[in-house]
Amino acid sequence: MKLIFIILSALFTQANAYYADSEWEQAAEAYEQCLQDTTEGYLTDESRGEIYYNLGNARFKQGETAQAILAYERCLRLCPRHKDAKFNLEFAKTRIVDDIDDNRTFFLSSWAKTVRNQLKERTWSILSIVLFYLFLAGALLFALGGKVVIRKTAFHTAWICLLLSLLTGLNAYSLHQRDTKRSEAIITQGILNAKSSPDQSGTELFTLHEGTKVEIIEVLGEWCNIQVGNNEGWIETQHAERI
Repeated sequence: MKLIFIILSALFTQANAYYADSEWEQAAEAYEQCLQDTTEGYLTDESRGEIYYNLGNARFKQGETAQAILAYERCLRLCPRHKDAKFNLEFAKTRIVDDIDDNRTFFLSSWAKTVRNQLKERTWSILSIVLFYLFLAGALLFALGGKVVIRKTAFHTAWICLLLSLLTGLNAYSLHQRDTKRSEAIITQGILNAKSSPDQSGTELFTLHEGTKVEIIEVLGEWCNIQVGNNEGWIETQHAERI
């Protein structure tokens, strides 16, 4: 294990040196080596997130917007409160050609998703458990409390904690589903035509460009059915990389 840490440290240092010398391609390759599956168990989420952030910067410097967005998205999955990654992701999105209208999403749903993404699944789970224990404590105090003011305070505290426990639990569950299904993906092809059916003879429905985030609904062989905004169509799976 110690040897692996030494190798990873040397790789990361070398990657940073490449980046400092404006050797973007070499820097990106070195960062990707740090993130190989063989090293996954030896890095914390924060360390992996930081490497993805640096990888995104290197890819953006190369002009590879889609790969930069993908790296920033993966960084934020591991470190939801990484301010620099959030800023760089929004800046990189300004380079995307597609302007997708989405009338399906209610503003409260978008707001709830934004709140959900502020913390990791584990953090939401811990908050849910702590709030549930506070609910139990409040319920017990309500049942056993002697004075009316104490019982009233305990009652209101209990139901508020129960409500918050349910909401934070739902956030944890939603993140678990998102990270398990990995249905969100980034288009990596420069220009891509979505088809009406999973074959080349299908009618072209709409055009996508690299860097656009889509949701994969179904996979059929080498094709996947994707949804972006109000549009739904089929593209070849190789042109969409899951976050």
